[in-house]
Amino acid sequence: MNLTLFHAPDSRSGAVRILLEELNIGYDLHLLDLKRNQQREPAYLGVNPMGKVPAILHGGILVTEQPAIFIYLADLHPQAGLAPGLDDPLRGPWLRWLAFYGSSFEPAVIDLALKRAPAPPSLCPYGDYDTMLATLTRQLRAGPWLLGERFSAADILWGSALGWMTGFGLVPKLPEIMAYVERAGMRPAARKAAQADAALAART
Repeated sequence: MNLTLFHAPDSRSGAVRILLEELNIGYDLHLLDLKRNQQREPAYLGVNPMGKVPAILHGGILVTEQPAIFIYLADLHPQAGLAPGLDDPLRGPWLRWLAFYGSSFEPAVIDLALKRAPAPPSLCPYGDYDTMLATLTRQLRAGPWLLGERFSAADILWGSALGWMTGFGLVPKLPEIMAYVERAGMRPAARKAAQADAALAART
């Protein structure tokens, strides 16, 4: 089935492009210009009513939300070894870190960026920013990857996200974070996707 990535350079969808390059599979790009609000136009809202990238269409199957896309694509291509199998002891930790990204990391970072206090503990998905960050950095220090010696799709998501967040000053440039970002960014697939996106950004 044909695979289409709805994509905008310099956005969250960049991580999915890296994943597709790591998987070494063919795909089509449907580019959206976020500066012109194309993600809010009716044509794209018919794909993703949230008006967000990334989204993928695989045949007639629509998948949105970064962790869901990562799980879907990595499981779809087990030969790439980017997703522990269902009977692998690392499957649970892999799912944990993919879920932690959306359920704890991004909400905490957004609250920090907007200078707003977290919700009361009984309502807050992440507890507090410092605990969230300490949980993540403890795992990174054990490294070199989130699953120890095994590189996985989760590292593509986190390497990209931490690169952006440290760049914007929303996550501190701690040694373990920056070393992790550098390792992830030096992989051939990441460099290929970054070069392709830089060329796209220059044209637009």
